[in-house]
Amino acid sequence: MELQGRVAELKGQGLSVAGVSYDPVAALADFSKRRGITFPLLSDPGSATIKRYGILNTTVPETNQQSYGIPFPGTFMLNTQGVVTSRFFEQAYQERSTVGSIMARLGNNVDVQATTLSSPQLELTSFATDSTVAPGTQFSLVLDVRPARGVHVYAPGVTGYKPIAFSVQHQPGFLTRGAQYPPSEDYHFKPLNEHVQVSQRPFRIVQDVLIEPSPQAQAALKDVSSLTIKGVLNYQACDDKLCFTPQSVPLTWTVSLRQLDRERAKP
Repeated sequence: MELQGRVAELKGQGLSVAGVSYDPVAALADFSKRRGITFPLLSDPGSATIKRYGILNTTVPETNQQSYGIPFPGTFMLNTQGVVTSRFFEQAYQERSTVGSIMARLGNNVDVQATTLSSPQLELTSFATDSTVAPGTQFSLVLDVRPARGVHVYAPGVTGYKPIAFSVQHQPGFLTRGAQYPPSEDYHFKPLNEHVQVSQRPFRIVQDVLIEPSPQAQAALKDVSSLTIKGVLNYQACDDKLCFTPQSVPLTWTVSLRQLDRERAKP
């Protein structure tokens, strides 16, 4: 389980973990034993807490005794006073954001293998937040960019210049979600008395990706043990005097694929 594998890392960042489920204690105890879970799994009888948080899955009718009471899946971040500081929810019940993806979106460090590329204009460090994924896993491809002193790149949407753009190659069973770019800042180009949006301090691009959970996608990935993801970062770096040659940096990440644990508690 991805969350279990992050427990020590999260503890090192001062974070604790707990899972809340409508499942009875026996089901959670069986799952915890089979999967070696060391963090608390809390049973929520009658989905009382789930309802108080406003996340009861209302698409499941009360007549469905097996599934009624499930929540819309998501993650809440609470501070030491128990106040919710942020929340992350998926588009479908079968989808789950990984802890690494959430940490990356919050700007935190993620303890994974990374690749660093350097040029005179900027340093680029790239990594995938997770090395092993399954159908329904939403994880992230991360680019940490550090421009050289006095260098900037143009923000997405800028016209008249070549803005920075990160794209991921499409392949079966694999979906891309919206990329998270950093807030830009105003740059005044004095010779033309021109203002334009740029990034000139270290920044992070986070591209969320999903192993599609549909039956068709799972069939396509049935005999696949690993997936190689290809992407490219396009940008043009400039300083106060000149713009350098546009760059197109190819990037790859390889993740292992595993099957979902669908076994329920034994009667």
